[in-house]
Amino acid sequence: MLYDAHCHLDFPVFDIDREEVLQRAKLAGVNTIILAATTAATWPRLLNLVESSSLPSLLPSFLPSPQLYACLGLHPLFIDKHQPEDLTQLKEQLLTSPKVIALGEIGIDLHSPKLKAQEAKQWRFFDAQLTLAKELDLPVVIHVRQAMDLVIQRLRRFQLPQGGLLHAFSGSQQQAEQLVELGFKIGLGGGITYPRANKLRQIAQKLPLTAFLLETDSPDMPLNGLQGQRNEPAKVALVAETLAELRKTSLEKLLPVLYSSLLKTFSRLG
Repeated sequence: MLYDAHCHLDFPVFDIDREEVLQRAKLAGVNTIILAATTAATWPRLLNLVESSSLPSLLPSFLPSPQLYACLGLHPLFIDKHQPEDLTQLKEQLLTSPKVIALGEIGIDLHSPKLKAQEAKQWRFFDAQLTLAKELDLPVVIHVRQAMDLVIQRLRRFQLPQGGLLHAFSGSQQQAEQLVELGFKIGLGGGITYPRANKLRQIAQKLPLTAFLLETDSPDMPLNGLQGQRNEPAKVALVAETLAELRKTSLEKLLPVLYSSLLKTFSRLG
């Protein structure tokens, strides 16, 4: 029942050994991997990967290969690359691609002067994609840095019926609770494996287990002790183990709840 709710397995850094990465995920028990898009130019590559993901296996047939699914969206970190016509293309792809289960990765990122200078454009694309998600009744996958309260205000205004995932959450418990009230899951990844991440680890302990989804953000967000190494979906098993330890429960009790949350969040899975 393990899954990776958010990664970038289509990135070129995986080109040399993507099949081996998937096999390691399989051995770790990961059965579902969701890839999040960044720019319109990368959508064909991502879609080709998820739609032809029945790769040759060197492992026994009783170990099923992970199923790959896609989220399509326009990521705020690449705001200078996005054009208005990308939104038209996005709608077409969301309507016609069977393995696309959500709209993402979208959001607001104000962590650098360069991105702050393009804040108005970020909000235009964010609002347009939220509008599209509401029109198509899709969940969204959101990236936020230094704009959490503003994004929560926007989500409260839009009231998306399908909610979605707040990826790589780094806010307060109050913000997490507000997001859960709006129908969003909190993404937990490598961050909770760091002993000094007190705020995030407390949130992971205090909120209902149904508030969370597991993710890696591969190749980014390395786990504690693995800094400087490329992250990959198999490492989500270590995230799950850490969460079980923090909540003083077993994986046997933890994973069914988390997998049920995944299916409720992304209803197109399966």
